Amino acid sequence: MKTLLLTLEFPPFKGGVANYYANLVKYWPWEEKIEVINNNQGALLKKGVFAWRGVIGKILRRQKNAGFDYLLAGHILPLGTAAYLASRIKPFKYGIILHGLDFSNSIAYFRKRFLTRLILGGADKIICANSRVAQLVINFNPSWEFKVRVVNPGIEPLALLSNSQKVQKLRDSFRLEDSFTLLTIGRLTLRKGVDAVINSFSDIEVQQLRPKYFIIGSGEQEKYLRDLAKSSPLSDRIMFLGELSEVDKWNWLQACDAFIMPAREIGGDFEGFGIVYLEANLAGKPVIAGNSGGVKDAVKHLVSGLLVNPNNPSEIKEAIIKLAKDKDLRQELGARGRSRAQTEFNWDAQAKKLCQFIK
Repeated sequence: MKTLLLTLEFPPFKGGVANYYANLVKYWPWEEKIEVINNNQGALLKKGVFAWRGVIGKILRRQKNAGFDYLLAGHILPLGTAAYLASRIKPFKYGIILHGLDFSNSIAYFRKRFLTRLILGGADKIICANSRVAQLVINFNPSWEFKVRVVNPGIEPLALLSNSQKVQKLRDSFRLEDSFTLLTIGRLTLRKGVDAVINSFSDIEVQQLRPKYFIIGSGEQEKYLRDLAKSSPLSDRIMFLGELSEVDKWNWLQACDAFIMPAREIGGDFEGFGIVYLEANLAGKPVIAGNSGGVKDAVKHLVSGLLVNPNNPSEIKEAIIKLAKDKDLRQELGARGRSRAQTEFNWDAQAKKLCQFIK
């Protein structure tokens, strides 16, 4: 079956959505490979209110010249609009892939809600990157449940790029051997919950647990978070490492004792999945995660980590203390998390799941 994917985000564009489509293409299981039209160098959209109009022509020309059996639209607005209208001109089957905020935004206003009903109503399949957005779609229109399927992002087991000598150097340089080390990796936005970790961390007994907290990443809230850390009584134990290379990221995942990111929902914006939780598990580390958005797909409570109420500082603190005091629990959660990441979330299985669904 010849399949065409339209997406606004594709490497070298960075981010979780671009990574999702890049790996979907890489692990596409059918002999006839999926074709991609992306928006790199503005190849899809032109500027203007009705930027999607040009996409209709691209779809119809591709259909006429090369042909395709199925179209996947990687963004409901505006690409879904073009897919819907093109399918009315010359019929073909199409599926829409949803990640989270894209769907929330598409039902925010009357005009968008109207378009969303047309686009998803006309779609053959609705693929959701997490169970939270799948439930939102079903709540929006229960009659669509039969054509909704969750296909989570996957992870590449071979991505583990750490260097044992450099890991030990990190342990020595930052004196990690005699401390309980927490790590966060992500864009420094309020949704990630780094401020909640700093506030909870600040109330932990130092002498007993000897905690240290390292933060990798940058973002619009970096100054606020640095100032918050400076005001903490444990400010000397909270360190911002900035942006690091992929190899250095894996070195830190190996060097830490636990990964923490209590992501929360803010104004309809939520963590769609959180591939970094699986990366931490792949490194054999337990995670502390916010019980919100699509995170529950990535983290299973008491299997690969601990899920907490991201708006409850006491729960976050208790989870930190629980892992700090119980090395056996850390090792158990880390081992089970690693096995789960390798078996349930490899990209080969996820791509096959999506292909079987649209077939």
